[in-house]
Amino acid sequence: MSRLLHVDSGPYAPPAPARELTAVSADGARLHVEVHGPDSAPAVVLAHGWTCSTAFWAAQIRELAADHRVIAYDQRGHGRSPASPACSTDALADDLEAVLTATLAPGERAVIAGHSMGGMTVMAASGRAAFRAHTAAVLLCSTGSSQLVASSTVVPLRPGRLRTWLTRRILGSRAPLGPVTPLARRILKYGTMGPGSAPHMVEACARIVHACPRKVRHTWSNVLDLLDLDHGVRELDVPTAVVVGTADRLTPPVQARALAAALPHCLGLTELPGIGHMTPVEAPELVGAKIRELAGAHIHVVTEESA
Repeated sequence: MSRLLHVDSGPYAPPAPARELTAVSADGARLHVEVHGPDSAPAVVLAHGWTCSTAFWAAQIRELAADHRVIAYDQRGHGRSPASPACSTDALADDLEAVLTATLAPGERAVIAGHSMGGMTVMAASGRAAFRAHTAAVLLCSTGSSQLVASSTVVPLRPGRLRTWLTRRILGSRAPLGPVTPLARRILKYGTMGPGSAPHMVEACARIVHACPRKVRHTWSNVLDLLDLDHGVRELDVPTAVVVGTADRLTPPVQARALAAALPHCLGLTELPGIGHMTPVEAPELVGAKIRELAGAHIHVVTEESA
């Protein structure tokens, strides 16, 4: 691909992993996985959202890898994971289970952070055996469990059939995104980021989103359109924190509030004033701090002294 897949300098340039591996999902789909940081450190697993890649977590990886083992993977069809004909919430759950099994020791638990579709991945996997065996706590960033298109405010109209129809047409478009131009940046910023987002944040997101293949983007948009993971929220019975931006047009705060109300063990909802959908990029320090806080509170690392 001729396009730059991500920015190559600054805080959002992806750091080099300590090692890379391939996790194989239940249907044979191959998933690109990166591991950063010390092998003996508390583990954190990062699941990115629709049209993104491991590069989306660059700021958190860089900060956390000093004293955590940070595991990031490309969802199927995204980044360096090949596309697959099977695109469903069950496939997302299978993939997360495969990553956990491939990277964590038996009985080892990690904090799992999911942004947007990554959060939906967590909800889809909440009842799975490998997820339950390996999850100490969860951070859900800018995500929702159902009614995504109807609740979206990307189209500035009152809620109703017309807004839902237009939103579905926009998000499910088959049109190529093309190169990252000034107009493309403005459109992406309007739809996915807060009005105060700095240019370097917009550039980082645009590079990642525009690198997602058109067919992959469209296929997964259909999955998100029909999403119903309310049952998965009720089964997510590990300590879970929720973060959302007040200017999020894709998964507005009403979605996060519904999650917080339905979660069996919600640690709280943080609403970030003026922040849009891309919370790990727009509020990198806060998201990293939330992950660090969860790891400190809920992961017990066995050392020679404590064994």
